[in-house]
Amino acid sequence: MQAEAIMTKPVITTNADATIAEAVELMLSNKVSCLPVTDSDGALVGIVSKSDFLRREELGTQRVRPRWLEFDLGPGTTAHDYVRSNGRIIHEVMTTAVISAPPGASIPDIANLMMQHRINNVPIIDRERIVGIITRTDLLLVLIRAMPKQGATPPDDDLIRKAILAELQPQTWSVGDLIDVRVSNGVVELRGAIVDERQRKAAIVAAEKVAGVGQVKDGLFLRTDPFSVMMVS
Repeated sequence: MQAEAIMTKPVITTNADATIAEAVELMLSNKVSCLPVTDSDGALVGIVSKSDFLRREELGTQRVRPRWLEFDLGPGTTAHDYVRSNGRIIHEVMTTAVISAPPGASIPDIANLMMQHRINNVPIIDRERIVGIITRTDLLLVLIRAMPKQGATPPDDDLIRKAILAELQPQTWSVGDLIDVRVSNGVVELRGAIVDERQRKAAIVAAEKVAGVGQVKDGLFLRTDPFSVMMVS
């Protein structure tokens, strides 16, 4: 699945000469957390988000540093902080180095950008123009649609067992065939040895993600000697 399939469009945008008050009102009225900033040709020149308005003198939340630290940081840094806290026009506070992606970007690409840059929104750009935007909410919608649904059809225990084993076997943490799986009427029982409690949670999650699983019973036991576990046939 590509970005263009899940992006929100059309995009609510603002321009660099808009006031912060106008931008905030636009965010509130449209229930969006950010506003891409475009020029007269529709090209992306920046972005503002709710986080850009957290440190404001009006709120009494502007950044305050000890004088000695301000001296060490220099006038450039303190001047920048002052503008962020007191600016009235969007171009004074917007982020200009915008992290964006093309319409053909994959969902993993978008998620990696969000995690790597600690951002919540990724504008989608085609030929320098913004054509959509992907938020973390959009990814959550994809997630909920992709998760297995519990239907009215009785589960096939053998298929469930095979699916769980197929999920477990390639995982390095599952230690080969040491985790046994039994299924009865959609109820899964995990048996076998583990050497780390974190394996227990991972094995349960691997079973839970398979469609048709109604319950997972934990019958795994912890071995304190990893070598003895490796020798179990």
